[in-house]
Amino acid sequence: MIMLNQDKLIIGGKTFNSRLIIGTGKYKNLKEMVQCLAKSESEIVTVAIRRLNILDISKNDNLITAIDWKKFWLLPNTAGAKTTDEAIRLAFLGRELSKRIGQKENNFIKLEVISDSKYLFPDPIGTLKAAEFLVKKGFIVLPYINSDPMLAKHLEDIGCATVMPLGSPIGSGQGIQNLNNIQIIIENSTVPVIIDAGIRSPSDAAFALEIGAEAVLINTAIAKAKNSIAMANAMNLAVQAGRQSYLAGQIIPHKFAQSSSPIEGSEFLTL
Repeated sequence: MIMLNQDKLIIGGKTFNSRLIIGTGKYKNLKEMVQCLAKSESEIVTVAIRRLNILDISKNDNLITAIDWKKFWLLPNTAGAKTTDEAIRLAFLGRELSKRIGQKENNFIKLEVISDSKYLFPDPIGTLKAAEFLVKKGFIVLPYINSDPMLAKHLEDIGCATVMPLGSPIGSGQGIQNLNNIQIIIENSTVPVIIDAGIRSPSDAAFALEIGAEAVLINTAIAKAKNSIAMANAMNLAVQAGRQSYLAGQIIPHKFAQSSSPIEGSEFLTL
């Protein structure tokens, strides 16, 4: 029996039990978001720094005060940054926010540089430049990228803690459309590969883990579901099942049918 409680996700030297990372946008209200976080059993929550006024986070009923940061690890993200410089500025604001909520050792940043306003594809050159700078400044960088195996390897080589290729365009719900490239990234990576963007259903999430991704990041598929709380629970179960399947080792597919009842040892049936 492969014990999931002994199988940990390690990012930047920090250990997590859950392999489901949750976003905080698009929910109907703060109460529903908090309920979804609890039901997902996630331990990492990503927050767009651009949505916050970090100088005034003490007011009630805002995104930061609604979450119990003793239970969740903050993953600030640079969503909305169109240039390298904007992403770097938001990363430093994110690190300041982590300190303000009591996570003094938290240097995590989800790096997004998106200059394309139509398709929202991440900028590979801007991402690489920003990542190189932030790694040198002591950040644990989790870069959001297209499913580009060479870019993933470059980011790993400069010291990024993970690579986060998109399964399909962000918020599209198209599932994993870039399977071949993602499999190459997983095969060649020595850091965790986290599928970020495009996941629609629990089957997508399970499949991502089955092919060897170490985690998934999900926002829209949960927040925009008809029953977000039920979907958060479903995604949690799917991620666990997908990881268990990967660790168990799946059978090799065959072109022809394979009998499930052995012929050997059945002589007693002969008349």
